[in-house]
Amino acid sequence: MAANPALARAGRGGEVPMAELHCHIEGAARPALVLELAGKHGIDVGGIIRDGAYVWHDFTSFLAVYDRASLVFRDAADYARLAEDHLTVLARSGAVYAEFFISPDHAAGAGMPGKAYLAGLADGVRRATSTTGIEARMIVVGVRHLGADRVEAAARFAAANAVHEPLLTGFGLAGDERIERPQDFARAFDIARDAGLGLTAHAGEFDGAENVRETARILKPSRIGHGVRAIEAPDVVRMLADKGIVLEICPGSNLALGVYPDAASHPLRRLVEAGCRVTLNADDPPFFDTDLAAEYDFAAAAGFGPGERLGFTRNAIEAAFVDGATRQHLLDRLVVSAIALGAPPSSG
Repeated sequence: MAANPALARAGRGGEVPMAELHCHIEGAARPALVLELAGKHGIDVGGIIRDGAYVWHDFTSFLAVYDRASLVFRDAADYARLAEDHLTVLARSGAVYAEFFISPDHAAGAGMPGKAYLAGLADGVRRATSTTGIEARMIVVGVRHLGADRVEAAARFAAANAVHEPLLTGFGLAGDERIERPQDFARAFDIARDAGLGLTAHAGEFDGAENVRETARILKPSRIGHGVRAIEAPDVVRMLADKGIVLEICPGSNLALGVYPDAASHPLRRLVEAGCRVTLNADDPPFFDTDLAAEYDFAAAAGFGPGERLGFTRNAIEAAFVDGATRQHLLDRLVVSAIALGAPPSSG
């Protein structure tokens, strides 16, 4: 795909510490890593990478390329390397906390048992934390266009494995939101909720504001992935603000996929001014020619000052699926940064 001109990179995230809640781990794989592992395992990925970038032209073709790229990860060591690579890059850019989505369905597609997949990723997280200090957690997602039964199976996987893997702290719904309705996944969310997992769900990206309303009403997540098209219905925006449902907004993804034609059309500013709790995220960074620093740069270019950008980080930490002690530790780090900047974090 072409470079994303709306995401200026001059500031590289600016001077504020960052946190991310919405990134798909297979979607964080750099093309160079995919090509290397394809060679290692003898897998043909011809046609999906050209000149060091993924090649796709619309949402459907993006999903197809994403699925093909994910097939090169064939063992626990591959996934450990992916997680460590992703988190190390984030930490070096100034991130103090990150969550990423993991998909047992994608692991199964590559012939990986779910437990080995989880163990490999957890190993990569721990290695990155040890070397960089970044805190990270994992969220199992069900892929909605694979059907309600598969999403429920993903919820059961999350519930069963969270018992012995403390880095697995959430459950979510991903995939093509134009397929199936929120009520089809209510049972899966009940399973995850009963297991004490944090809940998030993609909505309001390629489907409209009504999808956000129904997702919030039926699935009752504390966070909504994307959610930007809530702006099309003022009463849905008020509902999000009143309930304190956190939005995992991904401007670079929205622009690359054509949800909005340009930066000026993106509703980030309007959602914040309406009282919504907003976070900034990169979604599938190399697919969309972005990274977390570029998302914070986007906010800076939209007129959000250092204190407001710190507010986005604070929102993410407050909404993170972590225990109280970890949350307080991260907030303490944020206070130190705010003092150094002379810019206390404001609500965003």
